[in-house]
Amino acid sequence: MPSAGAAAGSDTAHETYDIVVIGAGAVGENVADRVVQGGLTALIVESELVGGECSYWACMPSKALLRSASALRAAHAVGGAREAVTGELDTAAVLARRDAFTSHWDDSGQVRWLEKAGIALARGRARLDGERRVIIEADDGSQRTVLARHAVAICTGSEAAVPSIDGLAEAAGWTSREITSTETVPDRLAIIGGGVVGCEMATAFTSLGSRVTLLSRGRLLSGVEEFAGEAVAERLRADGAEVLIGTTPERVDRLADGTVRLALPEGRELLVVEVVVATGRRAATHAIGLETVGLAPGDWIEVDDTLRALDAEGRASDWLYAVGDVNHRALLTHQGKYQARAAGDAIAARARGASLQQSAWGAHVATADHAAVPQVTFTSPEVASVGLTLAEATERGLQVRAVDYELGHVAGASVHADRYRGTARMVVDEGRCVIVGFTVVGDDVAELLHAATIAVVGEVPLERLWHAVPAYPTLSEIWLRLLEQYGRASATG
Repeated sequence: MPSAGAAAGSDTAHETYDIVVIGAGAVGENVADRVVQGGLTALIVESELVGGECSYWACMPSKALLRSASALRAAHAVGGAREAVTGELDTAAVLARRDAFTSHWDDSGQVRWLEKAGIALARGRARLDGERRVIIEADDGSQRTVLARHAVAICTGSEAAVPSIDGLAEAAGWTSREITSTETVPDRLAIIGGGVVGCEMATAFTSLGSRVTLLSRGRLLSGVEEFAGEAVAERLRADGAEVLIGTTPERVDRLADGTVRLALPEGRELLVVEVVVATGRRAATHAIGLETVGLAPGDWIEVDDTLRALDAEGRASDWLYAVGDVNHRALLTHQGKYQARAAGDAIAARARGASLQQSAWGAHVATADHAAVPQVTFTSPEVASVGLTLAEATERGLQVRAVDYELGHVAGASVHADRYRGTARMVVDEGRCVIVGFTVVGDDVAELLHAATIAVVGEVPLERLWHAVPAYPTLSEIWLRLLEQYGRASATG
């Protein structure tokens, strides 16, 4: 339970907790859980649904929308199963399954988990009010002030950014939230943005029957190897989507009948039922009182490896932490939860006056965000990557070699699906003879990624990796083929 305390210079008693967490998404929940496990008290503040973006508008609903079509495609790719599958995708059933994944946007289950974990919950909008002070405003306008004995953790995440295209803001198009929670499938859909959200939603809604036009300023999935984005574009087009590369609307208008008109370059017009904006994210920090602690509202918050906020001179706070998307290190749920575990352990250790040494459950620092971030894009085909691309490794001055292999030539791929196609690349640091990057594109390749992550994070020498024998016939045999290819190139080089 909280203890009563008094703010400096005030005679008003306020509730005091060891830590106050602003934002009850997956990241905030994990920070609070770790500090409570470390013997501290925690209050978590949330203005929307406990569970946050991932549970209700991002990871879970989007993957539920994608999975049914993926399973149907997999059946169609295998003789025998192909002949047995005669029906079409059931759109209503897909949406119903999505609704089940989001608990119908009811967070009572998540609230029960907080109670079981011993984490206090406050409903309302939180903002900082100076050092270790947080004001919470409830929906009815009432306010309360709580104090943090040891730390405040900002876990407010990110939100969709709307680009400055004439008329786009006034057209009030959908963002990732509306597209993942829609109860209808638009007959005609335009998606602006060729990143992960844009490509995944183009995949999902093409499979659900929408006529999708995907407009990308640059190549698709620009953060990964170029061949991966090209494979996704090829499949989207084969499935009936229109993919326009190097295209940005010049103007967007919402018409009187509710439809949307996009003015494209060279005089072309596109008329759709709805437009989706998927052009990136911005920090959700514009109304949380950063100005009261010397930080700029609306900015990403820079942190050190224990997730302490840094000021303009790079000095680390001794009480303010910023965890997850809000620090802009890696806008991924799994990376945010990884940071949360490190931050929670660091807060608990500092509260005990302990040094930040390795613990039985890991380190009090988050370093993976610098060079070993795994990510799966659940398009058709899937894209899985970790570490550096060839271009990134070269830019860092590493002496590198890329080794590519056609995944369809692996025996396990031919068992997996008829006429399987895919590509894998490992990027090798020749100076240390270790893998610094790995990318694979193909159907159902997501589960290959953790082996690559271990190889990159563990800096496993290729001479040792050779003795990690993949089972036959599985897709994992790609590792043997890549190593063979590397060895042959070395012998001839």
